[in-house]
Amino acid sequence: MIANQEQLIAAITKEVLARLDGRLPGAGPGDEGVFPTVDQAVQAAAAAQPRVAAMGLEDRGRMVTIIRRLCHDNPEEWARLELAETRIGRADHKADKLRNIRLVPGAEAMASEARSDVSGLCVIEHAPWGVIGMVLPATHSAPTMASNAINILAAGNTAVFSPHPTGVKIAARALQHFNREIRRELGVCNVLTMAEEATIQNAEEMFRHPQVALICATGGPAVVNAAMRSGKRVIAAGPGNPPVVVDETADLDQAARSVIAGASFDNNLLCIGEKEVFMVASIADSFIAAMRRAGAVQLDAAAIDRLTNAAFRFENGEAHVKRDYIGKDATYLAQAAGVNAPAGTDLLFGETREDHPFVQEEQMMPFMPVVRMPNVDAAIAASVKAEHGHRHTAVIHSRNIENATKMARAMNCTLFVQNAPSFASLGSGGPSYLSHSIATPTGEGVTTPLTFTRERRIVIAGGSLRIL
Repeated sequence: MIANQEQLIAAITKEVLARLDGRLPGAGPGDEGVFPTVDQAVQAAAAAQPRVAAMGLEDRGRMVTIIRRLCHDNPEEWARLELAETRIGRADHKADKLRNIRLVPGAEAMASEARSDVSGLCVIEHAPWGVIGMVLPATHSAPTMASNAINILAAGNTAVFSPHPTGVKIAARALQHFNREIRRELGVCNVLTMAEEATIQNAEEMFRHPQVALICATGGPAVVNAAMRSGKRVIAAGPGNPPVVVDETADLDQAARSVIAGASFDNNLLCIGEKEVFMVASIADSFIAAMRRAGAVQLDAAAIDRLTNAAFRFENGEAHVKRDYIGKDATYLAQAAGVNAPAGTDLLFGETREDHPFVQEEQMMPFMPVVRMPNVDAAIAASVKAEHGHRHTAVIHSRNIENATKMARAMNCTLFVQNAPSFASLGSGGPSYLSHSIATPTGEGVTTPLTFTRERRIVIAGGSLRIL
């Protein structure tokens, strides 16, 4: 079965990538934002930036509208292309990510502040940085580009992107579409650029380029560390390992549905996605039953061992996730575990120890380890340990506000969710907004256009001055 699936995927991939290899019709070398070299890409973005900075918020809003419209109009095609190139995740959920770009704040988030008293007037403006260097992850290439493009263009910047090598073709396709429509409607070219090749050398050249004013790096620790070595200001969207606590007061059926929805989304590629559950022992059996009722397939200890040995490699006592299993479907994981899961299964789960690799590693696949803990305090303590200080995302299912408050303070995460799937923190089913760059290591949080601005204070003295 796996071999047949792999052959089918390979055939589709070959056909789709052949389509992606050609530029958009009418695009010549270096046209529509894709350039042979990093320097050419940066120079083009630098030439466009003064024009973007000079635009009023209405025209910047028009650029944002173009990006939102293109994501809304092309979700299925771009999702299929991204899945064919990266071979991780789910096409239906990748399409949802593109539709949800409408939730990213645009020019409406830009606002000046003013203060006045008898001594005069103070206006605080938010000015652009210039050319922003942006690193894209393999997990969400086109959605992250669209989200970041909205943020930086609304703020008056331009961007040069450095895609992951496994997502470079879909990144180029989306970027060319964005540039083409922006040029057609507003007459400005190359507001978003990139080099044709995605290599480590090109990423490092972008980091060091003197005309790149600021870096936004979305990815794993290696990418973040490389950006930090640039000597420039970095907005870093790093890894997470989001824990879930289910206490004795939780609505267990709602908790189970929420865990499945969050952990299975795009096969658990989201950095905010639920990665491990710590359940209070008194409700553990009932919660496990609720997970089964909600459609998750439970693995026994032997099946979990087989899956662990297939999905991890072990070196010097440390576990490392194998790339071949990241973002694969639950049915694929089930076959590796030696069990049959019905077609359409979204999530596998099973009981493990607290120190199990599936608990402690950011595994990014649709298997949910669940761990019994004697009480909520022990569950919270285990959550802090498993999150490893990333301060990214944590979830609790509880009707007890004291337990929720206690966990929120202990975790000190950028995103904290109570009684909902993790993605409620980004505007999908919750009162929030979206960004695909969540800056946890550097502390900016969920990025907005204001994240990519410099504060500029203008003071007009209108009254008598006193020197203190």
